[in-house]
Amino acid sequence: MTSLTLKRKPAVPIIAFMEEFAVRPDPDDPRLTRRVQGIDQDGKPIETAVVTERPLTLFLNGREIVTMMTIGDHPNYLAVGYLINQNMLGPEDRIIAVDYDDEIETIVVRTDRETDFEDKLKKKTLTSGCAQGTVFGDLMERFDEVRLDPDAILRTSWLYALTRKINTAPSLYLAAGAIHGSILCEEDRPLLYMEDVGRHNAVDKIAGYMHLNRVSPSGKIFYTTGRLTSEMVIKTVQMGIPILISRSGFTAWGVELARQAGLTLIGRAKGRRFVALAGAERIVFDSDPRAVADEPARLARKASLPEGAHEIAGETA
Repeated sequence: MTSLTLKRKPAVPIIAFMEEFAVRPDPDDPRLTRRVQGIDQDGKPIETAVVTERPLTLFLNGREIVTMMTIGDHPNYLAVGYLINQNMLGPEDRIIAVDYDDEIETIVVRTDRETDFEDKLKKKTLTSGCAQGTVFGDLMERFDEVRLDPDAILRTSWLYALTRKINTAPSLYLAAGAIHGSILCEEDRPLLYMEDVGRHNAVDKIAGYMHLNRVSPSGKIFYTTGRLTSEMVIKTVQMGIPILISRSGFTAWGVELARQAGLTLIGRAKGRRFVALAGAERIVFDSDPRAVADEPARLARKASLPEGAHEIAGETA
């Protein structure tokens, strides 16, 4: 079993030590995709890339918590972020080691004292998330305690720049599809870009990275390729991030919770278009949408294509 050394960093703004796309997907990593042969609609032989999917069993100290299906990269961030977002680890819990064994696909998060996670395991919530259908514990446990930054802003010029950079960056999505992404941003800069078969896994990787590297949520923007559901809103609020953006749509409870928490919630961010259903007061309209250039179809994600063009370009999500 390999021990992943934990080096605590001071809580300084991420922009001080992280470059744009400091963490990003690696579509050339042979562990994450494989080539599979088949036939197309005309019966002709084809070969295409598909995303890998493997189990990861998570232990907290000596107790087995869950087995997750994941692409297998960044297991330490996924494990720690999962425990934090499930409210199984709190601010008072100090992580002393994260031990990962690739051969038996197991990861163990160790703390310096016993936690109260047993009570969390007694509560289960079925969610609308893909590749992670069960949440343990009380989703709303810390939700009402969080106070999001009222002075945070989102310039529309940042939004358009982020959409362009994210949608055209090399990714497993563009290489093979069938995957979701979560990106931590600051102003017009994508900083951490995580992908996984389930959107909540990708969110948890971001949360784990932020916790282990002492990254402050101040001034951050969260971008997800998934739907803006209640759980996505809850996780973003509990991470302390004041702005959440997606290329997908909303659920009613997600909107209601965002308004309750003072979260800026923007969906259907496709090319030059977007819809804000909560926290619109943070938006600064400093860019003319008519001046936003269309992205090359060969690089664009399906959500950045014009309506009706998905079938032409090939819809892969």
